[in-house]
Amino acid sequence: MKFNVPDMSCGHCVSSITKSIKALDAAAQVTADLSAKTLTVETSAAAQAVSKALDEAGYPNTAA
Repeated sequence: MKFNVPDMSCGHCVSSITKSIKALDAAAQVTADLSAKTLTVETSAAAQAVSKALDEAGYPNTAA
């Protein structure tokens, strides 16, 4: 699944985002493209749960 995360701008952002997603699914694979401000997530968690985790971590997002 892909997400647009407009407030993601640095490595610290990626680290925080990765932690919040891995709290849902420890086996999740998270790939960030800082220049495009997109996030690709491979997980067994529902897209809605991932989006909510991003919101709660302070990163508003939309499906890409």
